[in-house]
Amino acid sequence: MANTILELLDQEQGQYVSGEAISRTLNVSRTAVWKQIRKLEEQGYVIEASRKLGYRLLYKPEPLSLDKLNDMLKTKRFAREVRLFNEVDSTQNEAQRWAEAGAPEGALVIAEQQLSGRGRMGRSWVSPYTKGIWMSTVLRPSTPIYCAPQLTLLTAVALCRSLRRLTELEIGIKWPNDLLVNGRKISGILLESAAEDERIKYIVAGTGISVNLDLTDYPEELLERATSLSIQAGRKFSREAVIAEFMLEWEQLYDLYLKEGFGPIGTVWEALSVSLHKPVTIQTPQGDLSGTAIGLHESGAIQLQLDNGEVQLVFSGEMGQPKGQ
Repeated sequence: MANTILELLDQEQGQYVSGEAISRTLNVSRTAVWKQIRKLEEQGYVIEASRKLGYRLLYKPEPLSLDKLNDMLKTKRFAREVRLFNEVDSTQNEAQRWAEAGAPEGALVIAEQQLSGRGRMGRSWVSPYTKGIWMSTVLRPSTPIYCAPQLTLLTAVALCRSLRRLTELEIGIKWPNDLLVNGRKISGILLESAAEDERIKYIVAGTGISVNLDLTDYPEELLERATSLSIQAGRKFSREAVIAEFMLEWEQLYDLYLKEGFGPIGTVWEALSVSLHKPVTIQTPQGDLSGTAIGLHESGAIQLQLDNGEVQLVFSGEMGQPKGQ
């Protein structure tokens, strides 16, 4: 029924179709038509409703094209094996299963929609159908387990640099790995690792990028904290281009990291950071810490100068919005 309604609306090319005409064509009630309209909206279609005029189709979602993505890719390993799903609970779960089954480094899982997408500290993630990029990548670095936080920061640097280049937006990094535009979050990164004999067996790097979300896609309570690339830039972006740019930057920085260590990556992270040299509060498992973030430690920890002048290393926590952002 929903497909038939979609065909009726699409045929009118943006003009209204009355609810009565649709219900008569389908031989169903107006209420049944409204329920199907709601289902289409949940799938990413934007349909305007008017009591007097009926319904009209304003926007159709554009599913990701693996052919288009392959044409854009310039990588050697990253995203050379891809599994694309219409809907999953979480791309992290799918990628973990694939990694356990032997997925090669750079293997990528993408979903048009996540039903239970998760971010850091167990938070849920808004991931509507076909409007963003919800993906997880398998990494197999030959590094000790204690280096995992460095790879989180590396991923943030790669994503930030690629998005700044593609969108021309002033995107910055809030420690450890949130990407912000004008103080609002546009991307989150979650790395989950499996270890064996104190070395990393594999890492699954989850990345959520709010690409073409509209204001109506966000719960009201998130509007002050979250945004999308399209809202900030005033235009839509090719999701395939976003993935291809990110994968190339990521692969190049990852290879640099494996060759030269974290030093060059840390320097770039500090240059892109919105967290440094400002008063911040960090929620840690041991309690809240307040002070000034003065730089990165080579381990990937943030160096926090407390009010008494002591410098403390913070390896894990949730940083509040830096003052002045």
